[in-house]
Amino acid sequence: MIRTPLLEVVEGFTQVIRNLNLAYYWGTSEWSAYQIGQAQIIAEKYNLIAPIAEQPQYNAFHRQRFEGEYGQLFKDSGYGSTIFSPLASGLLTGKYNDGIPEGSRFANHPEFFKGTVSQLQTEEGKAKIEKVRKLTKIAERLDASVTNLSLAWAAANQNVSTVILGATSTEQIHENIKALEVLPKLTPEVLAEIEEILENKPQAANSFGRDR
Repeated sequence: MIRTPLLEVVEGFTQVIRNLNLAYYWGTSEWSAYQIGQAQIIAEKYNLIAPIAEQPQYNAFHRQRFEGEYGQLFKDSGYGSTIFSPLASGLLTGKYNDGIPEGSRFANHPEFFKGTVSQLQTEEGKAKIEKVRKLTKIAERLDASVTNLSLAWAAANQNVSTVILGATSTEQIHENIKALEVLPKLTPEVLAEIEEILENKPQAANSFGRDR
């Protein structure tokens, strides 16, 4: 696999911004915290423009990199984030609780999501479905859908700058926006209840007292 040297990447984006005036900022997507840190160091060393935001996958079932690996990065440099797949490819909408419905993403693109669909048949996949059912009960108690709850949960993370929404209809956009009404309802008690259901909170790396 051919990889472009990181210095060239940072230089390239700097030219796009500083010399060509084609952009104001640049960011990364699915880079490791180490790579982002190196890009920042290179930018400072050579008077170049550093990236300002990461575009990672983040949702209630995919948390380790965002909350664990990037944790110190957010804390140290205020790095922004534009998260994608906040509904775990639709799993967190509850539409797959009783199988693969006709017209759904998994049904319309069976080859692309073949691995995901197969994973849902495993014990781990069935456990996720059961968690969605439990989350649905919390959502209903808050006069919302599990879609609203899942989007609000992701947006509630203080390190999330922007949530990318995917919609195939105007109705879906309206449904997604209702997550804003759920945000104020996510009290510490409700968030703790959600954590108890998810059972997947990433463990912070041991700093051996260096954070004091």
